[in-house]
Amino acid sequence: MRSSARIAGVAALGLLLSACTSTRVGTDRLAEKDPLEGFNRAVFSVNRGADKILVKPVTQVYRGVTPKPARDGIRNFFANVSEPFSFINNILQGKGDRAVRNVGRFLVNSTIGVAGLFDQASRMGIKRADEDFGQTLAAWGANGGPYLMLPLLGPSTLRDGVGTGSSWFLDPYRVCTRECDLPKGSQLALTASQVISIRDGLIESGADNFLASTLDPYAATRSAYLQRRRAEILDQENNFSAGADTDAGIPASDAIGAADADAGLGIADPAGDGAAPTVTAPVNETVSEPEKQPD
Repeated sequence: MRSSARIAGVAALGLLLSACTSTRVGTDRLAEKDPLEGFNRAVFSVNRGADKILVKPVTQVYRGVTPKPARDGIRNFFANVSEPFSFINNILQGKGDRAVRNVGRFLVNSTIGVAGLFDQASRMGIKRADEDFGQTLAAWGANGGPYLMLPLLGPSTLRDGVGTGSSWFLDPYRVCTRECDLPKGSQLALTASQVISIRDGLIESGADNFLASTLDPYAATRSAYLQRRRAEILDQENNFSAGADTDAGIPASDAIGAADADAGLGIADPAGDGAAPTVTAPVNETVSEPEKQPD
């Protein structure tokens, strides 16, 4: 009851704030300068080492014993349970049309899609509208702050790190895994399944080959993350990505960026969906912004 009241309170607050949401979108100029590069490179190396030793081998076994349709279904499930949090963030940003899409997708996929295992909503033309609290903070005018490579979680910024931490208290799915009296060990099993599902998507997308082909994987990761994140904040994912749609029926442009996720263990998923990613090579052009603001 307390969790439901908390989430309802956040939604109500969003309705009040949406009328006065700032038209100034926060920038990532300090993150582009990367003042913490030395620290970030050290964490990047540790993350990739842990991935090589633990997560990737486990994921390869998972791919070997689990048929692709089943892997796609697991990925769809995690995408579906992320819809309520996307709804909250779309409300907080005053994006009513996108919030309606969240509701529609969740209802369709939770019923016709058999608990989200099948993405029937996309087949019906209801496009995804993923949002997280980091995007909400940016929509309210918060700048990204310094670029951060988080242990295990991968690339972020100070703003998006705060958003990731806030999701622990605001995301209905995460709240339920803690407080819905699930069987013992369920929370750990769900988290492990999501990590492996994300890493599976990275392998399918060719993320490993992408990073292996770059002269500086760290710089490529940073560039890919910041450009993709900008596109997400401005709701320009479809214009940004050159990747094809995934075999799971999930638009790759709406999913987590392959290069930046591979810098962690796959735990950091801003959208919270575990969807298969698209490989996005860093480019020199930047995503257009509605307004230029100083740091």
